[in-house]
Amino acid sequence: MKKTKISVTDAARNFADCVNRTHYQRLSFVLVKNGKAVAQLVPDGEKVCLGRDAAEALAKVKLSPKEASAWRRDLKAGRKILKTPTDKWR
Repeated sequence: MKKTKISVTDAARNFADCVNRTHYQRLSFVLVKNGKAVAQLVPDGEKVCLGRDAAEALAKVKLSPKEASAWRRDLKAGRKILKTPTDKWR
């Protein structure tokens, strides 16, 4: 999905247009303040996978020992690459 960066000021001035484009065109907006992303405007029903969702899905899957080992290796590699999210409420 395309994400368009827009300043908080421009989003406020064109809020109705941003909401309409998000709803009808399924666009997402990243709101930027002082050069940093501070919020997102995304279409309702946008699927976000949380850790607990992945855990629930994996609990239902039977992995062979080889697949389980590969999963564990990939998970460790992913954890090294990903950064902890900053507190979005500051």
